[in-house]
Amino acid sequence: MQLNDPLRQARGPRSAGLPPAHPGLTAGEAASYGRARRASARRGWMVLEALDPGTEHGRVYRALVCLPRAGVAELATETGIKPDTVRRLLHELVARNVAVALDGGAWEAHSPAEITESALRRDAVRRAEARQSGTELERLFRFVRREEGHYGALEVLADTERILATMQRMQRAATQEMRIIDRPPYFAQPSYYANQETLQFDRMAAGVGYRTIYYESAFNDGTIPDIPRMIAAGEQARTLKEPPMKLVIADDQLAVVTLEAEGGQSVVALLIRPSSLFTALSNTFETLWKLAVPISAVGVDALEDDRDRVILTLMASGATDEAIARRLDLSRRTVVRRVAMLLDRLGATTRFQAGVQAARRGWL
Repeated sequence: MQLNDPLRQARGPRSAGLPPAHPGLTAGEAASYGRARRASARRGWMVLEALDPGTEHGRVYRALVCLPRAGVAELATETGIKPDTVRRLLHELVARNVAVALDGGAWEAHSPAEITESALRRDAVRRAEARQSGTELERLFRFVRREEGHYGALEVLADTERILATMQRMQRAATQEMRIIDRPPYFAQPSYYANQETLQFDRMAAGVGYRTIYYESAFNDGTIPDIPRMIAAGEQARTLKEPPMKLVIADDQLAVVTLEAEGGQSVVALLIRPSSLFTALSNTFETLWKLAVPISAVGVDALEDDRDRVILTLMASGATDEAIARRLDLSRRTVVRRVAMLLDRLGATTRFQAGVQAARRGWL
């Protein structure tokens, strides 16, 4: 049975069977709650920006770390940013509780360690929101399932063989990238996973990229394909303790979310075509990818060199390469080389990300 436009359903009588997005809240209260949550998320990303030396906020904050009780003119000289812009950035840093204004026109930075801890706490909030996204998607599935059909960009796949065949067709049709969240339930025969290894090798050889987020215990699961072999062949892999859903995305065209059916005896899947729901799933994957820890072909390795641990600690606190070199009595060239190696090893693009990833691995 073809259902009506979901937006029309939400306004009309047929939405009566769909549980409210925020139980106990009126529509106006739910909207206010949503706006507050989005504003909180924006503040979290602003704090990360202040710790990134590649941004104007990051340059001003780094200058404050190096120049205690500095004035606007001194900071403008240090950063090469116009004084009026520096003043505006300082007020924004104060609003984010990253810096503080002192008497006499001076400014001071808050502790980088405290800011880093705050960012990590916000990461935990984003993890919780990602789980909620998965929960709300399942609620949507159950509503659609009750209607025994599909609407718009969403289709229910209730047959196991059809689910597996659909995911393999998606891979064969992909021309750019497969994005995968791999977690239980595993419901295929062993021969399927052997064929999946061969298919993935062939697609990667044809130039299709694979980015996969594995659940934390995946290395100990003998059911799924050989993860080290996949990584050695070119797969980018990361691990997350509790991914909220089992997801496959092919290019920007199709997505499949697999869930346990009622009673847990079988599985069902949602096939999603380009739509606002598809965009939400794509964004959820990218958020989880940033939160997940990169893994190598031998799994999550350990940090054996104590100097690297000190370098990571100093990097997370905002120290420059020159300051690290002086602290460890190394040449600047050596520090630059080791920092680049650590960034690559951690799969990080900024020094702050490297500190966060190192903390998650237990290196700090």
